[in-house]
Formats: sequence, structure tokens, C-alpha cells
Amino acid sequence: MTSARSVPSAPSARALNRATLARQLLLAREDVTVPEAVRRVVALQAQHARSPYVALWNRVGGFDPADLDASLADRTVVKGSLLRIALHLVHAGDYETVHTAMQPSLRGSRLHDPRFAVSGISIDEAHALVPELLAFAGTPRTAAELEQWVDARVPEIPRGAWWALRTFAPLHHVPTGGPWSFGTRTTYRAAGTPALPRDDPAFDAALPALVVRYLEGFGPASVADVAQFMLVPRARARAAVAALGDALDRFPGPDGAELLDVPGAPRPDEDVPAPPRLLGMWDETLLAYADRSRVLPPDVRPLVTRSNGDVLPSVLVDGYVVGVWRPAGAGIEVTTYRPVPDDAWPALEAEARSLVGFLADRDPEVFSRYGHWWAKLPPGSVRMLGLPRQGSTLP
Repeated sequence: MTSARSVPSAPSARALNRATLARQLLLAREDVTVPEAVRRVVALQAQHARSPYVALWNRVGGFDPADLDASLADRTVVKGSLLRIALHLVHAGDYETVHTAMQPSLRGSRLHDPRFAVSGISIDEAHALVPELLAFAGTPRTAAELEQWVDARVPEIPRGAWWALRTFAPLHHVPTGGPWSFGTRTTYRAAGTPALPRDDPAFDAALPALVVRYLEGFGPASVADVAQFMLVPRARARAAVAALGDALDRFPGPDGAELLDVPGAPRPDEDVPAPPRLLGMWDETLLAYADRSRVLPPDVRPLVTRSNGDVLPSVLVDGYVVGVWRPAGAGIEVTTYRPVPDDAWPALEAEARSLVGFLADRDPEVFSRYGHWWAKLPPGSVRMLGLPRQGSTLP
């Protein structure tokens, strides 16, 4: 006879913040390999090739960017169109689960779009192309080569067909070099997972497994949070949660809404210290919840999240976003919109100095193409951090 599992008490909002930071390796940098770190945090937003590197610098002790280069090259970490119809890095062992669970969203976002409709082929014809496309992409192919391959098989306007296929077919992005592994010349390779037919039951079968992975990396969380993280209808998220039954802990959150979690996952005390961090653009922690106030306060959110969805590099103090940062000259310019305790500035200075050193051999002006947003930000408290010490040329 087994005893009933105890139900966790309702956590405070601050305790939820600490749970997220712990699972996202943001309470302390951990001495783990790059593939293990990626597995632990579930996924890294990779729409901008630099972002995963900065994300791992924030999370892994002694992170060497060459280790991510190597993990991408040997395919222990892979990149593809996945969560929220955006590019992400995931552990190779998670790719099939994530991609299969996301298929209805990936396909629906493209095959019901006017840009696909002009291709002149039906949805069924697009599905029929996938197995042959994957066979052709068994070795790396550039986007131009794959578009030409589609061109030969689609009678009218092939660009719409390739635009759809490159998003929902199981394709990995192949590293092409440069400081951040992926340059502007996109290259693809078949992921090695099956091309499933339309409306395959495997899509819904994979979703509960992805819910568990999400909760391992971001829980406790609500059904609304699950739906936001994956960008799936809430009804589909609810069905996946229901399928997990008693495998999940269920308990009320601070506002009374039901929260879900995996049993035994870390839930630190709300008073555990959270060190400052300089998060990169689109850090997954800021995108993983329907209620982003867990890490991103409502008054700061419209400053960090711009009108087109760009999420600026963010300053984390005591577990919450207080402002934004960007490289400037030989240091890091920090603009804050919330008070920062005096005793937090030395740690932020150390973070900035470390970041300057980390970027020096790769791209000292990382994210500079998004610098235009700073002209549209309201005035804040600005400090320069991480500048070389007097008499030294080193960061």
C-alpha cells in the first residue's frame, strides 16, 4: 500500500520567482556541461544566434562559448523551429518530443497563411512533399538549394511552399561558422525524425511529455502558462495536463488559481538570495509565462518588451528585471527603472566586467543592431559598468 503524496502549500509570488530562478540556473552558475545545461533549462530562444551564448554565460560556471560551438557541431544540441513558432536550441534528446508536440501549431501557422496559399498547391500536397524533402536534406543543404528543389515540384509560386515547409518539416539548422555558429547563410539538414502524416495522433501524445519538461524547467506553473510557453490553444494544454492525471502536483497559487508541478522539483524558500544577472535578448525566463510578472514587473515590461516583440537585454536584481543593458564603448551601459540597492552594484559591476571579457573575442557590440530602441526608451538611471581598471587594458 502506498501513501498519498502530500499536497504542497500555496507558494507566495516571491517563492515562485525563486523556483523559476533555481530551475533556470539563475540562483547560481552551475558546473555542468553545455548539453546538460540546455537539457536542464529545456530550451533557449535562438531567433538571434547570439542569445543562447549569453544565456549560457549567465547559467554555466566558467562557460566557454567554444563548448556550445562544439555541441552544435556534434548535434548534441540542435536548433530548429519549435516553441512559439520561433527558433530554439534544445538538447538533441528533446527535439523529437518538442517538434512532434508543436506540429499542429507549426503547420497551422503556415498552411493557413495567405503566403502559403499563393503557392498553388494544397495542404495535402505540401504534406506529401515532406518525406522527399527530408531525403534530399539528408546531407546539409542551403536555403537556396532547398528552395530550388521545391521550385522544381511546385508549379506556380514556390516561395510560399518553401516558406511553410522550412517551418514545420523536421529540419535542423546547421552551424555555418562565424562568432556565434550561425551566420546569415542558413543551411538545413533533416533532423532524422519521421515525417508524420497530417493529424497524426502522435502530436497529442507528445504534448503531455512536453508539459512535464516545461514544468521541470519553469514550474510551478498554470495551464495558461503552459499554453503561453508553447503557444498552443488552452484547450489543448488542458487536455495534455488532464492526461498526466496524478503524475503532477496540483496546488493553489498566490491568486488562488491552480498551479502544476512535477513532484520533487526544487522550490527554494522565498528568502534565498538571487544574484544580479545581465540577461541576453529574448531570455526564455521572460517569455515562459502567461503572467510574466513572476520575473518581469508590469511597470518594466513595456520598456523591456518592445512593440514588435523584441525583448531587450535585461538587468536582473533580486530576481526581478529592473532595467536594460547594452555594450557602450569599453563597458556595459545599464539603464534602470526601479531602485537598485547600493549593495547590489558591486555584484553588477563584477557581472559587467565578466561580460565584457566574455564578449571580447566574439562580438564586443553584441545586440548592437537593436540599439535603435534606446532612443525610444524613457529616461532612466544610467550607469557605466565593467570599464577597464585604471592602468589596465584588460576588462
